[in-house]
Amino acid sequence: MSVRRPSLATTTEVAEYIQKPPRTLEQWRYRGAGPRWIKLANREVRYRWTDVEKWLDDQYAAAA
Repeated sequence: MSVRRPSLATTTEVAEYIQKPPRTLEQWRYRGAGPRWIKLANREVRYRWTDVEKWLDDQYAAAA
C-alpha cells in the first residue's frame, strides 16, 4: 500500500525525506541548487513532490 502525500511539501518535510537539515535546503535555494521550489504569495516556500523525486533521480544519474 502506498502512502498518499499532499502534492506540496514544506522545507521541513523535504529535509526529513532526504535526510538533510532544513538549513541545507535553504542554502541550496540561495545558491540555485537542490530541488525546484515555489514561493507562495505569503512568502512561504513549498516543494512539489514530483520535483523532489525528479531531482533525486537526476542526482542518481549524475553519480553513475
